[in-house]
Amino acid sequence: MRTVMLSFPLSAEAAGEWGRLQIAALGQFDGLHRGHASVIAAAVARARREGLPCAVITFHPHPKDVMGKGNYDGYLTPPRDKRELLADMGIDVLYILEFDEPLSRISPEQFVDEMLRPLRLSAAVVGFDYRFGYKGEGDAEMLQRLGEGWMQVETAPPFLLDGVKVSSSGIRRALQEGDIETANAWFGRPYRIRGTVAHGEKRGRTIGFPTANVKLEDRYVIPATGVYAVRAGIDGRRLDGVMNVGVKPTFHEQALEPSFEVHLFDFEGDLYGREMEVELISFIRPERKFDSVDALIRQIGADAEVARQQLR
Repeated sequence: MRTVMLSFPLSAEAAGEWGRLQIAALGQFDGLHRGHASVIAAAVARARREGLPCAVITFHPHPKDVMGKGNYDGYLTPPRDKRELLADMGIDVLYILEFDEPLSRISPEQFVDEMLRPLRLSAAVVGFDYRFGYKGEGDAEMLQRLGEGWMQVETAPPFLLDGVKVSSSGIRRALQEGDIETANAWFGRPYRIRGTVAHGEKRGRTIGFPTANVKLEDRYVIPATGVYAVRAGIDGRRLDGVMNVGVKPTFHEQALEPSFEVHLFDFEGDLYGREMEVELISFIRPERKFDSVDALIRQIGADAEVARQQLR
């Protein structure tokens, strides 16, 4: 898969780069959950039927982050994760349009004529609730009207699980409430964070449970504080373990930025400076303060046993 960075307005060189018709799925696609996957799968299927390349056109940063709408709390799938997932979905080209304040003010007509038309879209596939242009004035019906004569528009229906529409906002809420089972079901895969193992307080090794302190590489949505059963990826290896997300209240009186401490089962070795991917499989318990270090050690042992059972 090729990744192409774009900015508005398209330069003459960029506009002239694409000489072939293509099919594209349009959307922010933060999360690439099962609803998003259904839109993208429809675009891939159509492209294969028509013998055309399939593209995804998305934005970065997230429009809500740029415009300061609501308490935007990070990405479910930062750009690197999104690229890897889309490549596995059969996408040929990923167009990432830089979202900034001037772009937020263009009309739906400008977006179609000055962004989509130069990319030579034969067809666009969008979700049923797709919006575009200034203040989201454009919808799928307007997109079809503006593309009449040169671009067809296919609208994917909502994706439902147990009668509920799968959405990024619902996944965020589930993660922040510790409902990792719902979040993962809506994703269609375990929620994943990624970072580099850094030096921490080194307290885990003194109590018999050495941990890897993972410094996140991007601005991920932070799940509820607590203990999770996890699977970690390091240099192609998959290892089971348990992770604490939180501020370690047994040792700290004042709140700190949440840390991500991963204890890997049956592992010995130096992980400092190495990249680690961590998949959250299940939520074991909320974080809490213990009366003594011995009580904490007993609880960590119990958590590890629960995690081993759940990961089986």
